[in-house]
Amino acid sequence: MSGIHPTAVIAPSASLADDVEVGPYSVVGPHVRIGEGTCIRSHVVLDGHTTLGRGCTVFPHACIGTQTQDLKYRGGVAHVDIGDKTTIREYVTVNAATDDGGVTRIGSRCHIMAYAHVAHDCRVGDEVIMANCGTLAGHVFLEDQVILGGLSAVHQFVRVGRLSIIGGCSKVTQDVPPYMMSDGNPLQVRTINAIGLKRKGISADAQRLLKKAHKILYREDLSTSQAVERLETELEQTTEIRHLVEFVKTSERGITK
Repeated sequence: MSGIHPTAVIAPSASLADDVEVGPYSVVGPHVRIGEGTCIRSHVVLDGHTTLGRGCTVFPHACIGTQTQDLKYRGGVAHVDIGDKTTIREYVTVNAATDDGGVTRIGSRCHIMAYAHVAHDCRVGDEVIMANCGTLAGHVFLEDQVILGGLSAVHQFVRVGRLSIIGGCSKVTQDVPPYMMSDGNPLQVRTINAIGLKRKGISADAQRLLKKAHKILYREDLSTSQAVERLETELEQTTEIRHLVEFVKTSERGITK
């Protein structure tokens, strides 16, 4: 493999596509699998049972697939699975799952910026952006197209819904419904993520319905169950409204207010 720098350390049993590039002083462990067109820059550590998809780029000093920091870890085979065309910037850490057979998963076309941390058993959807120093505790679920602001921290087991955006330096302790914009410490949902919705091609009619949904959830002084009932009975059940309702109804930690 001409793309492997002579100072890189590649375990003989690692599986690398023929065109993978590995930069100086990077280390690739024995159970790592790397897909076509992926570029590993210098001083990267890929360890554990880690799979990287096609066309990814991993920047210097990232550390992916290492043992969970969860003190409940008792051994076993735990995984990290990263999709296609995802970018991992400098000093990012992605930990393996805690339990035997568990998976920490990052989707495709994500952009994980410098010093971000993805803890054990997290699920990160497709096209997610985590800005610098964004931190996910264990078992966090970010749906597709979430944007997490820099220096923000998400509590364990929290879910963040599709196409929502969380402002920088925020503390996220409860679920954030899809399509919303939130900010602050304590975190508050401010309005819908209008710019993000427009960029992703969500129609003006769908956005108007989401604005009505936001008003019912956050401006009508209703309990969550009362608000959900009104969302189901008063609004057209578009794809976005159905997803919002289902997300709120299935929240175990409660939604951010």
